[in-house]
Amino acid sequence: MHIVIMGCGRVGSTIAHILEDNGHSVAIIDRDPQAFRRLRAGFRGRRVTGIGFDRDVLTEAGIESASAYVAVSSGDNSNIISARVARETFGVDNVVARIYDSRRAEIYQRLGIPTVATVRWTADQILRRVLPEGAEPLWRDPTGTVVLAEVTVNQAWIGTRVIHLEDRAHARIAFINRMGEALVVKHDTMVQEGDILHVIAAESDMDRINKVLAVAPEEDH
Repeated sequence: MHIVIMGCGRVGSTIAHILEDNGHSVAIIDRDPQAFRRLRAGFRGRRVTGIGFDRDVLTEAGIESASAYVAVSSGDNSNIISARVARETFGVDNVVARIYDSRRAEIYQRLGIPTVATVRWTADQILRRVLPEGAEPLWRDPTGTVVLAEVTVNQAWIGTRVIHLEDRAHARIAFINRMGEALVVKHDTMVQEGDILHVIAAESDMDRINKVLAVAPEEDH
C-alpha cells in the first residue's frame, strides 16, 4: 500500500520506518524541512515540504493513489483539517488523526475521522502501571464514554455461567483471560478459579458493575 503521513516528528517518523520495513511505500509531509532529519539515512519514501491540508502538497505526496492517510503533526486543527481533505476531497477511506484535546474527540468521531487522543492514552498507560490492577481501563473509546476494563469477581461466582453473571450485573463480558489465554464467552462458559473477566461498558456504569460482582450472588440486592 501507499500511505501518506503528515508530521515528521517522533511519532510520524517512527510510523514511516515501520511501514517501510513492512514493505509499504510511504510519503511524509512536514512544513519544516529540518524535520526530515528524523528519518534514517536509508529511508526510501518521499519527503514533501509543505502544509498537510494543501491539495497540491497532498498530490505531490501521492494522495490520489494512497490507501491510508495518517495525520500526526503537533496541531489538532491541522490534523483534523488535513484528514478531512484526504477523505472528502481525495476519497481516502482509511484515515486517522492524532489529537491532544480529548474533549474534541466526540466531534471528530461524528465527522467520521478516527482519532487517537494522545494525552488521554498516555495518561491511561501510566496510571495502569502505578495504580492497583483494574483501577484504570485497558481501553476507552475516543469520546471517553465506553471502556474495556478488568473486573474483580467474588469467589462465590466460581462455577456460575457467565451469562447469569451478565444478567445480574447488567453488563457484557467481552472476554475472559484464563491462564494467560483469551477466551471468548459462549452460552455455557462458566467462571473458573483464576479467571480474569473483562467487561465493556459505559465508564459511568463501572462503579455499579464492580460493586455487584465484588460480592457473592446471594448478597447482591
